[in-house]
Amino acid sequence: MTQPATPPHPLRVLVCDDNDVLRAALADVVRAQHDLTLVGSAADADQAIALARAHRPHVVVLDVRFPGGGPYTAQEIVRSVPGVRVVAFSAYGDQGSRNAMAAAGVAGYLVKGITNARLLDEIRTLGDQALASPSFAAEETSGGQHGATNAHGLASEPR
Repeated sequence: MTQPATPPHPLRVLVCDDNDVLRAALADVVRAQHDLTLVGSAADADQAIALARAHRPHVVVLDVRFPGGGPYTAQEIVRSVPGVRVVAFSAYGDQGSRNAMAAAGVAGYLVKGITNARLLDEIRTLGDQALASPSFAAEETSGGQHGATNAHGLASEPR
């Protein structure tokens, strides 16, 4: 897979999973990309929300069955970081999980077991959407000030 040209500001990514090994692997995949910057990794809802508020990532990769509640965590991150795009990342592709995460405001849903390339494509696609949102566009031109926008839609990964 060919990587895109480095954007003027790399996409900021936060990874959130309660499994230490998977969280470290996700972080390594992100760190290896020249156009992505890992801003943090979280093992539970409180940590994820705090890191998202502090680092204002463009994209959050969030485990669906996350300690503290995946849908709750997604909703709080979307509410407190305007323009962010959250991609649900789960071992479960059932419609109930998808619906709960969609209602929480996630922009994508991927089932674990996908390739690194597919995950990175989703991060980049959602990151581009975040950069085009009024809040992140304003941030880039105003040195960190944020507006309001909401992420909707649900990209699904076949089971």
